[in-house]
This record gives sequence, structure tokens and C-alpha cells, in this order.
Amino acid sequence: MRMAILVVSDTRDLATDKSGQYLEAAIQDAGHELLARVIVADSAVEIRKQLRQWQAELEPDVVLVSGGTGITGRDVTPEALEPLWTKRLPGFGELFRWLSYADIGASTIQSRACGGLVDSMLVFCLPGSQGACRLAWEQILRPQCDAATRPCNFALLMPRFSEA
Repeated sequence: MRMAILVVSDTRDLATDKSGQYLEAAIQDAGHELLARVIVADSAVEIRKQLRQWQAELEPDVVLVSGGTGITGRDVTPEALEPLWTKRLPGFGELFRWLSYADIGASTIQSRACGGLVDSMLVFCLPGSQGACRLAWEQILRPQCDAATRPCNFALLMPRFSEA
């Protein structure tokens, strides 16, 4: 699968972005093609602009967005995606929080991790911590991006995302 990583942060750069570094290595280790890894400011306009640019130019199958899913004033990632969703995948956020509870307890209620389709592009919004990115990738996204996962997976369904 063709993937891109969008890190939402006002404080990180490529050298200090441990979550993005983890996701980059994990994507490549799983045999997927990494198209890009970019950091943008905590801005709904910047997040949407980057996603639309990638959609038009790179055509990724999957975009992993790291950061901006909390509840502070600067956390705007879910709001940035709201007008773009064509189909929401509420099960992603539900499963992420359920799995996260084992690690961080009731603090998981502060996560607004979410996912869905933007046209035929899968987009998953993850918390910015390396532990959260690892949990989402290893326990949810890696298996779903693997065509061998049964009974179903995103890899096999992708050709059908644009069906009328």
C-alpha cells in the first residue's frame, strides 16, 4: 500500500518527531511504500491543505495523521477532517480507546482518535505520542493493511472504495 505520514505539531521537527520516525520505520518494515512524511502546524487549514495536495499529487492509499487529537485549544485534527470525510470508521476510534485503556487507564477518554475515508483515501488520526502510534499501528492498522489478514482487511477492500 502507498502511505504518507502527516505530523501535526507546533513544536516538533523531523529530527525530534519520535512518533513520525516510528511510523516511518514501521510502514517500511511492513513492506509498504512511504510516499511522504511532513510536519504541519496545529491548523485545520494546513491539515486540510496538505491532505488535499497529497490526494491530488501522490494519491496515497493511507494517510496516518499523528497529533492534534486531544482536547486542548490547539488540538484541531478531528475538526480539520470533519468536512472531508466521505465515510467515517467509528470502530477505529472505539477500538483504539478500548486497547489504550490497558496502557493508560481512564486517561484514554481524552483521545479523539478517529478514522475514515476521504474519497477513496483511508485517513487515520492518531494521538501524537509514540506509544499511541505504536499501539494503533501494531494492533489495528498493520493487520488491516495486510492482505493476508482474515476475515477481511483494507487491502482487499480498497478497489471497491469508489463503487457507486
